[in-house]
Amino acid sequence: MSAEFWSAVDRIREGDGRFASDAYAFVMDSLEVTMRRIGQRRHVSAGELVDGVCANARQRFGLFAYTVLSKWGMRTSDDVGEIVFQLIEAGILSRQESDRRSDFEGVADFHEVLEASSLEGDATSN
Repeated sequence: MSAEFWSAVDRIREGDGRFASDAYAFVMDSLEVTMRRIGQRRHVSAGELVDGVCANARQRFGLFAYTVLSKWGMRTSDDVGEIVFQLIEAGILSRQESDRRSDFEGVADFHEVLEASSLEGDATSN
């Protein structure tokens, strides 16, 4: 991440400390992961990004995925939406006119999604 990115995150967190700095970097990394998964660089929907966040968390943190995201303040897809729109307002990300924070509402509860997948074992990755 660039110095510009970290400076923007510091400014965001001065006004709103709900999310750890690492949460912002993780969302950006998850955006890259999502674009690699879909095979092209393009606008991604809220659902696609949330799926990417979950997949990235499972890949990087395994059984501790929910624990890590929760520690950073990310418990639901609504939190991802807040981070995304904070980064948009800071000039780090861009949006389409039709994009709304509400697009992220209720898409996923990370405790349900990530804890359920850990209880199933690694069946989804076999």
